[in-house]
Amino acid sequence: MNNKGVFKTKKKDNTEYYRVSITKSGKHISLGSFSNVKDADKCYESAHKVLNDKTINIDDYDSLKCLSFDKFIVLLNYRDNGMYISNPIYLKKNYFEYYLDKSTVLKFDRDDLFYYSKHKIIKRGNHLFCNEYGNQININERYSIPAYAVKDNDYVFKNKDPYDYRYSNIELINRFHGVRKIYKNGIAKYVTKIHLNGYIKVGEFDDEIVAAVAYNKAADFLKKKHGINFRLNMPDIPAKEYAAIYMDIDLQGKYFL
Repeated sequence: MNNKGVFKTKKKDNTEYYRVSITKSGKHISLGSFSNVKDADKCYESAHKVLNDKTINIDDYDSLKCLSFDKFIVLLNYRDNGMYISNPIYLKKNYFEYYLDKSTVLKFDRDDLFYYSKHKIIKRGNHLFCNEYGNQININERYSIPAYAVKDNDYVFKNKDPYDYRYSNIELINRFHGVRKIYKNGIAKYVTKIHLNGYIKVGEFDDEIVAAVAYNKAADFLKKKHGINFRLNMPDIPAKEYAAIYMDIDLQGKYFL
């Protein structure tokens, strides 16, 4: 072994392997395990180079592949920003980047740093998840994007980058189930529909919250009549205000007789 950060050890079956770590500014950083000393030495040397050569950047990763990509980002961030974060996060002035891989970079506001420094992001198809208490939670939920929401219909990324989750870049168009925002003569209206053997129009409203409560009232009525459970909306308003809106809505049409 040529490097002080490489340690030979044994598994339970007595198979030898090599653990690699590096210390910088008093911070001890584990780099991984290898089956042979040559790869372990290369890993240590690459980590030392990243931490001490400020000319190295993301584009140089291909020449340092003995390091995992996650560790490479962690070391770059620690070198440049003086903060050790175990997830592949690189801090910028007013936001941070989370690297899923070299070409897939998510952006978040600094307010989200504590959460994503503790929760690893997993990509499955077009969906992004974090593990919470044994459950996989779609990260869209952190930004009030409902599970049923369709991109570019119910919500949009203003700069067209679907990986830019900064709050100023997300616009919710349709926040509630069964409610769609439309424009008539330049004025916003909210159309409420509910599905029962096809879509039933509940009504058209000037206010989004009223439209969401109207959906709930229609759902309650159809549940009593047909025994069907519908997903209800949860508008963030006081219970007394909700009750007043609910009572004021008059359901029209043959389905609500």
